[in-house]
Amino acid sequence: MSQTLQVLQAFDRTVISEIPMDDAQTLEAKLASAARTMRDRGAWLKPHQRSGILWRTASLLEARQAHFAQLISREGGKPLSDAAVEVIRAIDGLRNAAEELRVFAGREIPMGLTPASEGRWAFTTKEPIGVVAAISAFNHPLNLIVHQVAPAIAVGCPVIVKPAMATPLSCLDFVALLREAGLDEPWCQTFITDDNALAERLATDPRVAFLSFIGSARVGWYLRSKLAPGTRCALEHGGAAPVIVDRSAPLDRIIEPIVKGGYYHAGQVCVSTQRIFVHADVMDEFVERLAARVRSLRVGDPLLQETEVGPLITPHEANRVMSWTDEAVSAGAVIIGGGRQSATTLMPAILVEPAVDSKVSQLEIFGPVTCVYGFQELDKAIDIANSLPFAFQASVFSADIGPAMRAARRLDASTVLVNDHTAFRTDWMPFAGRRQSGYGVGGIPYSMEEMSQEKMLVLRYDG
Repeated sequence: MSQTLQVLQAFDRTVISEIPMDDAQTLEAKLASAARTMRDRGAWLKPHQRSGILWRTASLLEARQAHFAQLISREGGKPLSDAAVEVIRAIDGLRNAAEELRVFAGREIPMGLTPASEGRWAFTTKEPIGVVAAISAFNHPLNLIVHQVAPAIAVGCPVIVKPAMATPLSCLDFVALLREAGLDEPWCQTFITDDNALAERLATDPRVAFLSFIGSARVGWYLRSKLAPGTRCALEHGGAAPVIVDRSAPLDRIIEPIVKGGYYHAGQVCVSTQRIFVHADVMDEFVERLAARVRSLRVGDPLLQETEVGPLITPHEANRVMSWTDEAVSAGAVIIGGGRQSATTLMPAILVEPAVDSKVSQLEIFGPVTCVYGFQELDKAIDIANSLPFAFQASVFSADIGPAMRAARRLDASTVLVNDHTAFRTDWMPFAGRRQSGYGVGGIPYSMEEMSQEKMLVLRYDG
């Protein structure tokens, strides 16, 4: 008899559903099915078939937006208004993958540039890389799955997707939509397990050609070290996103985006605003304005329309964030707000001048806490912002083009946003961590490139 997984509401820990989990035998059957499907080149889906499936799935998802928004809120704890936006993004992501097929093509390779290359015509075509293993995270339980699965379907890769154990229901219901849209099971299978050894077996099986991993850096880099020879991967981890607030920044216009960046989904986003470096000339006023807005944030049940900050994913995570905050205060940081509302919800907090060696200054908080540090010299603030072993997205707020461009050029980040928060993203832009924050490039069209490979054809002719 197979084991079952209890899926709990993030907010109050009540049971939503019990679902069967997969075992080693099931994993083998799914890997064998995906590999067999990939080997049968005559049965590969044509571009118009893949595009049609994606378009139909988008329409089916659009018709069930309310259901998926509720599900995201229940299992993941994201406020309902934000969950609704996630569903809209997922719909757009499916359409983006389908549209990308219109321009997803190879290229001509110049010939005749030497006497030896005369009389030849060379060009490349795109082929699917092979079986994709997709291991996902809890914080965007629908849209992250779309980011991993839609590109695989678009380029013609069979994909086995393992959702986060806290949030599997959005994934299961999404894959059911793919079936309804006409995608046969071997092209997209789910794998449900809480057994880390089985998850590792999925990622490292030699039949897997590409691993798409979204989650902790510790796990991601470990899995990369264990991949079978030839297996490629994309890793999306986290960071401690820095923000520079120049003395010229209009404070009345920057507080709202900074609060959005720092407290959206209770800070449980890989590019959440965490470390805010503020010029000393505006430090006091900035902290006062930020504190007023943070204190007004409505915390509670994510299913209520008025809720702005929901729960952390588990009580364990709430306890961890509280312990890190307490440690920073004990070392001299001034805390504004904060405290526990329930087992899973924390009141948003600001830590002013936490010690540079405290956990909140060195590690990803992944909770509703931001840290504010004063600075006199821009370059010194940038040096501190760049001092951690990970780098992802960063921001600078300034009304003066000089400091804005200096920060944009010197911040170690894959994306620097000027006068916007660090958590901004569109699903067609490149999205990639540097150093310990990731490997490879995400974003629908970029993932399609990662999950495909070029084959060159060289035609020799006379005359």
